[in-house]
Amino acid sequence: MEKIKVALVHDWLTGRRGGEKVLEVLAEIFPQAPIFTLFHFPQSQLPEIEKREIHTSFLQRAPFIRRFYRYYLPLFPLSIELFDLQAYDLVISSSHCVAKGIIARPEALHVAYIHSPMRYAWNQYHAYFSPRRLSLLKRLLIPPQIHYLRLWDVASSARVDYFVANSLNVARRIERYYHRQAEVIYPPADTEFFSPPADNSKEDYFLIVSALVPYKRIDLAIEAFNRLGWSLVIIGQGPEEKKLKRLAGPSIRFLKNVSDEELRRYYQRARGFILPGEEDFGLATVEAQACGTPVVAYGRGGSAEIVLPEVTGILFEELTVESLLEALDKFTRLPFNKAAIRQQAEKFSRHIFRNKMIDLINRLWSNHRGKF
Repeated sequence: MEKIKVALVHDWLTGRRGGEKVLEVLAEIFPQAPIFTLFHFPQSQLPEIEKREIHTSFLQRAPFIRRFYRYYLPLFPLSIELFDLQAYDLVISSSHCVAKGIIARPEALHVAYIHSPMRYAWNQYHAYFSPRRLSLLKRLLIPPQIHYLRLWDVASSARVDYFVANSLNVARRIERYYHRQAEVIYPPADTEFFSPPADNSKEDYFLIVSALVPYKRIDLAIEAFNRLGWSLVIIGQGPEEKKLKRLAGPSIRFLKNVSDEELRRYYQRARGFILPGEEDFGLATVEAQACGTPVVAYGRGGSAEIVLPEVTGILFEELTVESLLEALDKFTRLPFNKAAIRQQAEKFSRHIFRNKMIDLINRLWSNHRGKF
């Protein structure tokens, strides 16, 4: 590809989850590209990202942004539109909220990698904003704000030249909400780092690695493991943390801020990995399988594309405690082969993601250049 100016756009930089791992590989592909993001919490990313040229919006200076950034959601569309990208030929956005709404110049090529259409405005609205969870004031204020966000989300999708989805599941939602087609390139798992242990020893616990937010349905797993009295380790943090800790019995432990090495060990030694809610894709599920650990997951969304039933794990059909308990019972009666589990995870490696993204962008740029 000839010398062109590239900009990378990401919703926000507050921690390292699946979206940030996509951004890390995009930053490797384009080492000179600056990163535009609504706000950035310093030291929340790998050093390779922290040392990059990072541009933030006016929200970076908003009061109490670290603790209450979710409350600034109505300002996110305006914030992303105020970035000036007129100097850039190629814009690549990594978006689960508003990053795809960046305004590039008319001659530029905008490729949007979509982790999910804005989930709290669309398919997970009721999980986030159930009337049972909201005060009267919030029940009055939130619906019109979300209605506006839906309108903006659809309108801003026209600014994207080409959509890439992180799963078939998300590609279907892009078609439903934006009426656009998307190519699927699965996000990158670090299958070199996340690998099986040298021995086959397991410890007597199951594992969840997840943000503690409503749609993840961690409450289902807690109730199931409370009934069984089995050991469950939950690694993550989020606004549901206090509520979930109140639900948890003595066999359930919560951890956060573990190192990558500690996380790998938890993956390797767990009897099984639990994914109780519907995921857009589910990178932690791949990381667990890369460590040779079988999975029990809800059988909709990205899990259905990652888990091979009765080979690398068990899929349960209903979002109920009873359905999860049945899956756990079946799980304990099946033999799982560590090599087969690992082989499935290798389909989602960083190497494969990187090569597919390079091929796609070269192809799109070649076609785009011929139009001008």
